[in-house]
Amino acid sequence: MEVQGKVKMVGETQTFGNNGFRKREVVVTTEEQYPQHIMVEFVQDKCDLLNNFQVGQDVKISINLRGREWVNPQGETKYFNSIQGWRIESLQAGAPSAAAPMPPADAFEPATDLKEEDHDDLPF
Repeated sequence: MEVQGKVKMVGETQTFGNNGFRKREVVVTTEEQYPQHIMVEFVQDKCDLLNNFQVGQDVKISINLRGREWVNPQGETKYFNSIQGWRIESLQAGAPSAAAPMPPADAFEPATDLKEEDHDDLPF
């Protein structure tokens, strides 16, 4: 799944417990009729993906929806959801991206052995 929008806030990396669990949050405002402010958390080594992103940038974030069950001391069952990011890409040309870089277009040789009879009219 993906979330697209403009970065509203990039939080600092937080560390929890003795095991060194790390979490960093980013808020993205969607650009639709009723904009939504979506908080996405990046955990552990994915926290560093947010280093090159700033407020105002247009981004696309690849996410996983996570859910968990918790039973409180009174025996009541509660459910919690989170949105966890695992990749973030800039949608602005020439801006930094945390996705794998693509080779430049001129790095590929153009095809020179094309024949008209090899052409295919399939619509896909």
